[in-house]
Amino acid sequence: MRRSVDVVVIGDGVAGLSTALGLAATRDVLLLSAGSGSTPWAQGGVAAAYGDDDPLDHAHDTDVAGAGFCDPRNLRALVEEGPQRLAELIALGARFDRDPDGSLSRTLEGGHDRPRVVHAGGDASGAEVHRTLRDALRLSDVRTVTGRAVGLIKSDSGHIVGVLVEDDAGVSQVDSRAVVLATGGIGNAYLASTNPATVRGDGIALALNAGASLVDMEFVQFHPTALFTGNSSGQMPLVTEAVRGEGAVLRDLRGRRIMADVHPRADLAPRDVVARAIEATMRRDGCDHVWLDARSIPEDTIRRRFPTVLASCAQIGVDMRSEQIPVAPAEHFLCGGVRTNRDGATDVPGLYAVGEVAASGVHGANRLASNSLLEGMVFGRRVATALTLDLPPATMSRSSSLTLAEDREPERIRAILTEHAGIRRDGAGLQMAADELETLGDGPLATTARAVIAAAITREDSRGCHWRSDYPQRDERWNQHVVVRLDEEGRPAVRHLHQSARL
Repeated sequence: MRRSVDVVVIGDGVAGLSTALGLAATRDVLLLSAGSGSTPWAQGGVAAAYGDDDPLDHAHDTDVAGAGFCDPRNLRALVEEGPQRLAELIALGARFDRDPDGSLSRTLEGGHDRPRVVHAGGDASGAEVHRTLRDALRLSDVRTVTGRAVGLIKSDSGHIVGVLVEDDAGVSQVDSRAVVLATGGIGNAYLASTNPATVRGDGIALALNAGASLVDMEFVQFHPTALFTGNSSGQMPLVTEAVRGEGAVLRDLRGRRIMADVHPRADLAPRDVVARAIEATMRRDGCDHVWLDARSIPEDTIRRRFPTVLASCAQIGVDMRSEQIPVAPAEHFLCGGVRTNRDGATDVPGLYAVGEVAASGVHGANRLASNSLLEGMVFGRRVATALTLDLPPATMSRSSSLTLAEDREPERIRAILTEHAGIRRDGAGLQMAADELETLGDGPLATTARAVIAAAITREDSRGCHWRSDYPQRDERWNQHVVVRLDEEGRPAVRHLHQSARL
């Protein structure tokens, strides 16, 4: 059945829900849900600087973690508007953990110079944020439908004017004046990820097919401490770095500290530093995991702060109160994505992107812990504000469908990306990956993988979560962003570079 609305929002994670709620009072909105995405799995919390914590300090920590590659204007918006969005979430009924005096509990995580991460249910922050936003959405006029976006509709004038939706009844068309991609990242383009199976790069492929640009696709973050279950494929349980914030330390299989002499902040270094150190340790020792030792944390703290981690460990027969936790890095977050301006607009009229699928620039070359939920809340509202003030005009021109193809060999694609574009990369391996991907069609996984590989081949230096063993040092000549678009044959290719903005 064909229908028409003002705005279609694709994705019901924190970014999509925040966008839809921000538009609910002024626009006719349809929210397309293909699953809950990554938001409910987020453990750490929401980073917010308020009270005696200066937002500029938060911005500094974010830029340091991002290897000085963050967009200054958007970063300022993130840290200054973040506390407002957090307060609004609490007003909607979010139940964050509080200290005995009634103030919000704040914890320390990697890369932060002070405790500024508020959390809910100990380590169930994403689930609480998602619940709050979903409950608010049910009270609004936003319509929610379940299905997968399998294509976009583009007019002869070059505007995106609708979405093709696949559900149990088949494929239908939804016409709209704007489409917002809030589809999450690319987690399941890799074999092991902390993301659910629905997060596989569809939004990246939809944007490319529509003619949009991608930027910074080489910056794929690996969380240092996914729970090692013995299975190296699929969604891996997360062990929040707040466990390290409470005093846990990483050890190799002989019991030696891994991070003690690696970084001034040791186990609370930025994620890229910790992930590389763990990968190097595993490669040196020929093992598939290391240990996270949380035995120094009081038992009542573990029960109160980390019930999710405690339960996940128990499922594999580990009692984190008395035993060390087996952990290994897993793909976690895409720091780049669809190129947008500060209001989420892409370079294709009528197409917007927000959250992990978008390259807002606030994460630079490596995301700071607990800035992802914050980004979705802040920039979801910014996209909603932009579309409230200036909705693209309706178009009467003819249109055509830009439909996603099917991936023929998804497991092979995941294996190629995992082997050659993981924590450790080199030119020869990346070129091998590019050659192998040539034969694997043009489905969303293959398209996403080619975009990552093309950008990683181009960037011949190491910064943030892009580390090349053949170019191991940061090179100031590469203070430029790598832009990827489809070439004449419909394959992702690097089109140009543009200069980095600096604080």
